[in-house]
Amino acid sequence: MGESISEATIISWLKNVGDAIEIEETILEVATDKVDSEVPSPCTGVITEIRFQPNDVVLVGEILAMIDASEVADIKQESSTDEVKKESPKAPITANKSASSNTEFKNQNLEFVRNPDAFLSPLIVSIAKKENMTVEEVQSIPGTGADGRIRKSDVFNYLKNRQYPLASRPQAQPKAAKSSYNPPPIKYVEGYDNVVEMDRMRKMIADHMVYSKHTSPHVTAYIEIDVTNMVNWRNANKVPFQEKYGERLTFTPLFVEAVAKAVIDFPGINASVSEDGKKIIERKDINIGMATALPSGNLIVPVVKNADEKNLKGLAAEVNHLAHASRENKLKPEEIQGSTFTISNVGTFGSLMGTPIINQPEVAILALGIIKKRPEVISTEKGDEIAIRSMMYLSLSFDHRVVDGYLGGSFLRKVGDYLEEFDPNRKI
Repeated sequence: MGESISEATIISWLKNVGDAIEIEETILEVATDKVDSEVPSPCTGVITEIRFQPNDVVLVGEILAMIDASEVADIKQESSTDEVKKESPKAPITANKSASSNTEFKNQNLEFVRNPDAFLSPLIVSIAKKENMTVEEVQSIPGTGADGRIRKSDVFNYLKNRQYPLASRPQAQPKAAKSSYNPPPIKYVEGYDNVVEMDRMRKMIADHMVYSKHTSPHVTAYIEIDVTNMVNWRNANKVPFQEKYGERLTFTPLFVEAVAKAVIDFPGINASVSEDGKKIIERKDINIGMATALPSGNLIVPVVKNADEKNLKGLAAEVNHLAHASRENKLKPEEIQGSTFTISNVGTFGSLMGTPIINQPEVAILALGIIKKRPEVISTEKGDEIAIRSMMYLSLSFDHRVVDGYLGGSFLRKVGDYLEEFDPNRKI
């Protein structure tokens, strides 16, 4: 579901208990982090149990349903051709009994668990977790299912003759004591005051914002910049640009371009903090999230992937696609995942500036205020003069655990420099 996804809401089941399903056939639809997704079956079989109902919120990693694949596997095995029967079975992977083999399933990489040489279904993984079995140990079990797949009966037969136990699972840490603070009651009159139930997306936004403020000590820095050259260039070239490339030229791709350049100069801003809070992970990819308001009033953050590798035409096409898909509720799950830095154009709503909340697990977020014309004192060859200039404020909120004032301020100033020093003679 992506590193920032912790739960999903079930929308509807497309199959019922007792239904036969094929591998990769869609079983249900879920809503994950503001977009809807289909969940395919990991195997062929019959649904024997459904554990959650529509509108239930389920944590990532929970079992949604049980599928009995044994009967289907037996039928396939019996109907296989003589040529297939004569094929020699795949050699089992030898279990690694060293200290490293004590690593549990929850710490293993998903791609490793789904090794095609020893595919482990969700049911097998669940049994292995309960029995404190490592990936290496389970993969050493010869499978009797179709194509050598490990079946439930294979695991249980192995456990009956298991020769060595593994280290016991670590005990869960006691939960922190609840805060003694009791929030004051909110008094309202039903039928007089308007009570609006939060929709699913608004609840997710609220949880994400509270989590971010609780996790990261926020500091916000501000600068004011003169973007007259950029504004004049864009106004002069927006029609020719659309005629040449078939794409609208808004300010957003110009902002994304400047941010991507500044990230290259200051890679420490393109980072995350490890779960234990002891490591800084500097991201190699520069994926810029762009906070986008939906017609419903909710917020979503589609992502421009590898923004530093795209020219202005590519950035404009990507920004326009993501903005349109957001308004039409047609974003794909991968289009809102993987951001490493986020920008929020609060000027769209007429705001002079903003103090944005960091989009976890990132360490900084940039807000761009409204572009406003006003008289400014500028230096010319003739001396100081008063001129009408297009001015705007930039504000950067950053995680003070890992980003200090020097890094945050230097990065913010560099973004401002790229926008202020925009080439007014740039070719489209």
